[in-house]
Amino acid sequence: MMRNVYVAIYVLLLIAVVVGVDIIFLKSLFWLRLAANIGIVVVFAAVYFALLKNL
Repeated sequence: MMRNVYVAIYVLLLIAVVVGVDIIFLKSLFWLRLAANIGIVVVFAAVYFALLKNL
């Protein structure tokens, strides 16, 4: 049960970071925004698989 809570919080944090970066820094730069979003998702996935997968 707690694992589901951690994953939900982690996903909400991922969404908040992606939306925050899009709105604050990369509002009108489509390709740079897309690349940054992909990079953020890759970093979050790597951290998940490295640290949080065994919860």
